[in-house]
Amino acid sequence: MRTVFDLDSKRKRLQKLEKIIAGESFWDNPDQNKAILKERTQLASQIETFSALSKELEDCNILLQLAEEESDAETLDEVRRQTRDLEKKIHSLSIDLMLDGDQDASNAIVSINAGAGGTEAQDWAEMLFRMYSRWIERRGFSSEIIDLQPGDEAGIKSVTFTAKGPYAYGYLKTESGVHRLVRISPFNASGKRHTSFASVFVYPELDNEIVVDIDEKDLRIDVFRASGAGGQHVNKTSSAVRITHLPTGIVVQCQQEKSQHRNKDLAMKVLKARLYQLEKQKQEAEMQQLHESKEEIAWGSQIRSYVLHPYQMAKDHRINMEIGNVNSVLDGNIDPFIESVLLSGKT
Repeated sequence: MRTVFDLDSKRKRLQKLEKIIAGESFWDNPDQNKAILKERTQLASQIETFSALSKELEDCNILLQLAEEESDAETLDEVRRQTRDLEKKIHSLSIDLMLDGDQDASNAIVSINAGAGGTEAQDWAEMLFRMYSRWIERRGFSSEIIDLQPGDEAGIKSVTFTAKGPYAYGYLKTESGVHRLVRISPFNASGKRHTSFASVFVYPELDNEIVVDIDEKDLRIDVFRASGAGGQHVNKTSSAVRITHLPTGIVVQCQQEKSQHRNKDLAMKVLKARLYQLEKQKQEAEMQQLHESKEEIAWGSQIRSYVLHPYQMAKDHRINMEIGNVNSVLDGNIDPFIESVLLSGKT
């Protein structure tokens, strides 16, 4: 568990960045400025938080000693309360320190795809979409739908959306994999138990300073009329865009906006994120854990199960963590899973 805070090394790194920023030629290269300024802001925030927590801990120790000397029960209760609050803050800092990957601070692009099983799986995909939407709301983040394919009778076949907020990708990257639902089918009159699957993939939304070279000749761009909700304008004009990257076979599409230009821009953003992730996986092939986790994304090799019948439980199979209140989890309370997976290092 990589939660050791080396204050001296972080201060030295911050001082080095401050010298770089103070240099005369620093602002001559705006493409590099953003990354350096982002790192400085992150380091300064971590150092400030660590220093404040250290001061709080010192104050608690002093107050505890005084309360014990005076046998002051009221002050002891106050120390207990402060200690509980301090423990929560230290836990939060521990999570933040885990999010030190290259793109952990980025926004996230999330894709949910229903598995085999028709309406059952499509309804489950929509339930997952709601779960993540509620998590985004709880966090105070924002989101934007890039593409949504409605189900044949209910639910959705697939959806791609952004989650925008500090460290959105760092948190949500733990959700990549297959999610399994067990319940009494609401679409089957016989009331039999049914198992459904849906896959979740999470990519970092790339900052402008990260360049992904895409050759125009490697792209096939198709335009077509959007389907589903969106009003008469959406359905009467060829505003939807599908982009196929021929060398890799990656296909992305967007039909949520009325403007074909806007849809193309959003689709290109998703394509760049997926190509970046693909290249990163190639470069980090020696990291066996990541390699294995990507190979295991297949039907039946779920990372998490959500059971509504015959009992209620949500279980993360990577860390053997169980939560009995599965309805709370499906309402977006997934932080216990996310944080535990991050602290276990199994991302």
